[in-house]
Amino acid sequence: MARGASYRLDRWLSKQLSIPKKDARRLLAASQVTVNGAVETNADRIVNELSCIALKNQVLQQQQAHYVILHKPAGVVSATRDNEHTTVIDLIDAPFANTLHLAGRLDKNTTGLVLLSNDGRWTRQLTEPTSKLYKHYHVTLQNPIDSSYVDAFAKGMYFEYEGVSIKPAKLVIESTFTASLSIEEGRYHQIKRMFGRFRNPVVALHRYAVGDLHLPEDLAAGQWRELSESELALLMSKSAG
Repeated sequence: MARGASYRLDRWLSKQLSIPKKDARRLLAASQVTVNGAVETNADRIVNELSCIALKNQVLQQQQAHYVILHKPAGVVSATRDNEHTTVIDLIDAPFANTLHLAGRLDKNTTGLVLLSNDGRWTRQLTEPTSKLYKHYHVTLQNPIDSSYVDAFAKGMYFEYEGVSIKPAKLVIESTFTASLSIEEGRYHQIKRMFGRFRNPVVALHRYAVGDLHLPEDLAAGQWRELSESELALLMSKSAG
């Protein structure tokens, strides 16, 4: 099953078993199919890559959900595969690594918190615009910054070339060349383009939090682990709100 995809059960059985959908419906009507341990006769039942599906006690699909937090180093690309560069997947030494996909991406030279999962519904929920889940960054600039940046970011920006409006962002100046930035969106090179309005190149960019989930201090660059139940609950409560 494709990552993040959902199918009607009869269609899934037809594709998996290489049989006509009418034969798949007969199997369902004969109570030969179970979904997540329970007999299922409804052909319209929606299943996904995390559904446990069995036929006559023979498992056809069984996959555990995994939710991963990773500290991305500079030079690693946010992709599941790349012929030239190391990917975030390459850093995850686990049997389920190749089943994971990203909940949002970081540019190649941006460091920090990356979330991955094999649960397509979860990653979609985190990245949907309606989630209003803020991403928090530390930014280092080539040139000095001042309060005019704060005001401009708070008003949002319009990029004529793309014809898109960037939502207001919260910028807090930390020093002459550094600031923290919170954005609700994650458009292509958004942060670099926002500072580009001031012709001030971004020297370094680090994502330290998504919502209230902070990158753990003991997770060094290149390291990963699975999220705890409390961390998952924290993320989902924010994205649902």
